[in-house]
Amino acid sequence: MDFYSTAPNLTMRLASIDIGTNTILMLIADIQRDGSLNVVRDEHIIGRLGKGVDEHGIILKETFHRVLDILSQLKNIADSHGIKRISVCGTSALRDAKNRQEFIDFMKEKLALEIHVLSGKEEAELTYLGAVSEYLPGTDSGNYAVLDIGGGSTEIVIGSGARVTSSNSIDIGSVRLTERILKNNPPSDIALENAVQIVRYQLQNILPLSPITNIIGVAGTLTTLAALDLQIPKFDRNLINRHVLTIEAINKIFQELRPLTLEQLRSYPQIHPLRTDILLAGIIILREILMKVKLLKITVSDRGLRYGIVIKAAQTSFNDPP
Repeated sequence: MDFYSTAPNLTMRLASIDIGTNTILMLIADIQRDGSLNVVRDEHIIGRLGKGVDEHGIILKETFHRVLDILSQLKNIADSHGIKRISVCGTSALRDAKNRQEFIDFMKEKLALEIHVLSGKEEAELTYLGAVSEYLPGTDSGNYAVLDIGGGSTEIVIGSGARVTSSNSIDIGSVRLTERILKNNPPSDIALENAVQIVRYQLQNILPLSPITNIIGVAGTLTTLAALDLQIPKFDRNLINRHVLTIEAINKIFQELRPLTLEQLRSYPQIHPLRTDILLAGIIILREILMKVKLLKITVSDRGLRYGIVIKAAQTSFNDPP
């Protein structure tokens, strides 16, 4: 039986944690059998798991304890909402780190959390599922592309309705591009040009999309740009979600931010203080992708991988035999 169906509506409460290269996110949600979802808690904490991974190939020891504190905090929140089991997934930084098993064992010993490291394909498919979930059921025939600019990698996933038809995982993200090239704020013109060339090289095999494709952008670069475009003083999911960013608006924001120091960037209430150094890299990746796929606007979503994880867990649980 399909998850998005008219079966009797049972409800279960589930939780997921997305351990990203830059941000750690937790979703607690009540999910019904028809696929509808009610958010109970949605937590975002910048953990910088990937700090130094690109340069050294390992998760730094200081990061172990920083992330431990964050995961402990999130686990306590989940416990307070009656969650018995949390689906915890890691992405690009854990895929790349030589000491990932040591990190996984450490968190299991300290918190009894089982961390599953997603492949690029798994991450892409779950991110797509999470991003398009609010459009389903009812628009199953829609053509979607989901763009997730992470800290260590970027995913472009294409599908029809809830079904993924193709995906690309690109080995460049906002943290990785910053650590390699954009090490200073403001960056030099040469550094900016080098960053653009690196992104274009990574995108050389990406094909243009159909003009009727609905492209959805998730993660911090997109939600920050939406907040800046809307000029709202703090994060407001109701305003940011489904906000349409045009290439003109993205270019305008980029030109405004590129000559600024970190201190000046931190004066913007819409920019998280721990995102100031990587935001330009994220914008460069976004601009280059939109130009490459020949689309002039993108719809922002505050959903993404953590939503896909709980939806997949619900699918499995609802479809398990009694």
